[in-house]
Amino acid sequence: MEKADIKRVIIAQKETTGNFSFVERDQRIQEKILGSDRFVRIIAGVRRCGKSTLMEQIRGTSGEKNYAINFDDNRLTGFNSDDFEKLYESFLELYDPEKTWYLDEIQNIEGWEKFIRRLHNQRHKVFITGSNARMLSADLGTHLTGRYIQSELFPFSFIEFLRFRKIPIENDTMLSPTKTTILKKAYWEYITTGGFPEYLLSRNSDYLKTLYENIIYRDIVARHNIKNTRTLVEMTHYLISNISKETSYTALKNTFGLSNAITVKEYIGYLEDCYLLFPVSKFDYSLKKQLVNPKKIYCVDPGLANSISFRFSENAGRQLENIIFLHLRRKTAGIYYHKNKYECDFIVVNKQKVIQAIQVCHTIADTETRDRELKGLLEAMENYKLDKGFIITDDEEETIEKNGFMIYIKPAWKFLLDEDDVYLQTKVHRLGS
Repeated sequence: MEKADIKRVIIAQKETTGNFSFVERDQRIQEKILGSDRFVRIIAGVRRCGKSTLMEQIRGTSGEKNYAINFDDNRLTGFNSDDFEKLYESFLELYDPEKTWYLDEIQNIEGWEKFIRRLHNQRHKVFITGSNARMLSADLGTHLTGRYIQSELFPFSFIEFLRFRKIPIENDTMLSPTKTTILKKAYWEYITTGGFPEYLLSRNSDYLKTLYENIIYRDIVARHNIKNTRTLVEMTHYLISNISKETSYTALKNTFGLSNAITVKEYIGYLEDCYLLFPVSKFDYSLKKQLVNPKKIYCVDPGLANSISFRFSENAGRQLENIIFLHLRRKTAGIYYHKNKYECDFIVVNKQKVIQAIQVCHTIADTETRDRELKGLLEAMENYKLDKGFIITDDEEETIEKNGFMIYIKPAWKFLLDEDDVYLQTKVHRLGS
């Protein structure tokens, strides 16, 4: 690209920033990302979940704001790795020298990591956003000497959704009947609309479908040069229509008439890298067994899933399970399911130790369902030596003591309010001296 063209994009983008309101994400998010000046900071997450807005919030706290560019811009289609020097010169010619950089969707530029390494070596402070987890971590792990921090951002949680709706968040022990009704109504709206900020503002029915198509065709098909696009699209739709159901690579291979299960594994890997779908494995202390065990699939946002599949929106139990998965996934990637004689929907693992067991069910009003859910949870609690567990329902609440175990039955809207506001799972990678 010509330097003059790069300058025009920089100026044009600057004119469009800061002209919108945003929902404050918890202050601790910014504190984690700001962290230490020794690290390159990466914010990774699905398209349009608010990464750029969060970076704008971070810019707002800094004395250096000018060295910012978003590479997800069709005016930068011709930009390549050789143009990073022109970008540097453009900033120097437009503004005073600065040591802080803000680079959106940088994975669109092949060879970007070498430029970041150079900035890091020159002790510049660098903030990056990206929509492909594997590409970001693999490129940095190969080329960046030193350290980086990668944090994950998701569409709005229920608490953030309440902030967006300007609904006060209070301790559930202090809730009046009126406030309880307001929160319940907001919860039912949330599980239908999801948490993509721009969709919540516009409520344009085509927005989520267009977003989905961009993820499939721009982030996966184009990037990985996939020829069998139809199978990828059909498989993705099938997985979203069957959220929380067990499946396997071999079963999917047979369903879609593929020659081998490796292609299925690759497709699901691409969907996970783009934060669209998340496979959850049956827990086993053997990593080899975890890899071959059947998987359950969850979607990054209930509103997006509703826009793609009528089958998903018609099943309240699967909607609820997906919501609870996302609540847990915002905190940790160590999520599995338990299955032996009975089944428990989620167990949370930290350093190969199970620390939490959670059962999810639309309602446990009938005796048969209640008995089944309790047996699954108790089996998991006994198996992993836990003294308490949760059953999350749409609107039931009770505390049970059984055989020395404490079981807390909570409505989902209350369980989601217990969130500790940790929306980013931060990992520090030490990659050499």
